[in-house]
Amino acid sequence: MPTTEPLVILQRDGAIATLILNRPGSLNALDLPTAQAFLACCNELAADDSVRAVLLKGAGKAFGVGGDLASLRTDPTATAMALIPPLHASILLLTSMNAPVIACLHGTVAGGSLSLAMACDLAIAADNTRFNLAYVNVAANCDLSGSWHLPRLVGLRNAMAIALLGDTFDAPEALRLGLLNRIVPAAELESTALALVQRLGNGPTQAIGRLKRLLRQSLDNDLPTQLDLERDNFRDSTKTADFAEAIDAFFSKRKPVFVGR
Repeated sequence: MPTTEPLVILQRDGAIATLILNRPGSLNALDLPTAQAFLACCNELAADDSVRAVLLKGAGKAFGVGGDLASLRTDPTATAMALIPPLHASILLLTSMNAPVIACLHGTVAGGSLSLAMACDLAIAADNTRFNLAYVNVAANCDLSGSWHLPRLVGLRNAMAIALLGDTFDAPEALRLGLLNRIVPAAELESTALALVQRLGNGPTQAIGRLKRLLRQSLDNDLPTQLDLERDNFRDSTKTADFAEAIDAFFSKRKPVFVGR
């Protein structure tokens, strides 16, 4: 019997997890089975404390073109209402887990796939990657947290232009706007992304988790609330093995070896 490739591949290399959107023949368009498979993988990652960094990428020629318009054609409302919840649940898991999530982008990054990339903690792209938020081009609004992350990353005026005009823009422009942390030659994308995820995977994972949540919360909190959260999280950080290791390494004049606890 012929084997069927999984729609989302979850690979592990020690503390590093790699999530691969795997519908290359459809440019990784997001349909319901893919959304469900993605959520299953995210649930698995979120439940595993040994995961210390996650790399998210797409198989084939593109990171992803967003929602699968073919699957939306017959019954768009029912399909959308089935498709969106597992993807939204996945984003909540990725943004709240301790492990940092790095988007590795190439080819086309459009629609919901761009929203998904924006939800990652860091993003690196090949220098020939093309971007388009695209929702307005199909007479729809953002999903997958696009309307939440976009103005926070690029500012309201730039977000309005990206969302309302639906223009395609290149990787240097995405970097200038703040959608990316860096761009690299396409031939160096895999190695550069792997080096970055390994660096983060060797970091103090619980502290990284607290930092990413504090930074996200800060945009909605007033200063007194944020100060209280910083105090409470710092207290919790001092109780970890990694904090004790960092202090000992500082006074021993050596590089700390973090274990993620």
